Amino acid sequence: MKILAIADRPPKKAISEIVLEEKIDLIITLGDLEYTEIAELEYIKDIPKIGVYGNHSTPGYMELLGITNLHLATTEINRVTFGGFEGSHKYKKDEFAKMYTQDEALGLMSEFPYVDVFIAHSPPAGINDEDDPAHQGLLALRQYLDRNKPRYFLHGHTYPTQANIVTEYNGTQIIYVTADQVMTLI
Repeated sequence: MKILAIADRPPKKAISEIVLEEKIDLIITLGDLEYTEIAELEYIKDIPKIGVYGNHSTPGYMELLGITNLHLATTEINRVTFGGFEGSHKYKKDEFAKMYTQDEALGLMSEFPYVDVFIAHSPPAGINDEDDPAHQGLLALRQYLDRNKPRYFLHGHTYPTQANIVTEYNGTQIIYVTADQVMTLI
């Protein structure tokens, strides 16, 4: 399955061009995107679109663009299960931002089922995260990886370098996305 994933920054070229050139089967958004940056997704109707919101996302754009919101939900596409978690670690007071305390996230994820591909805005704690509070990973996502071992985990939100990026953890392939990335999964 050929996937176009988009996170945190607008794609480097038109989404429609990428879809045609790469023969994309699925589009995944990983948050911190503005409606105007990905508005052309509204006109792509023959490819499934799934996603999660980031902590800085404008609310409501997924519904307008025909993207299925996978926050705490699952879906099956081509016999592959997907699930997701939105937002980030709560590092400041902001009633509109999608942010969760570590305890809130742990509670929300405690019984989340196995999926083949997990999508999230934030990384798991200790995997491609950072020391500053705004870019800490979520313990709930780390525990999910330990407990369920999905085949893939996709995330945005942070800025790991080539020197410190984690691409595999406990049998799960970790895929960090910024702007746009095309990949073949499963």
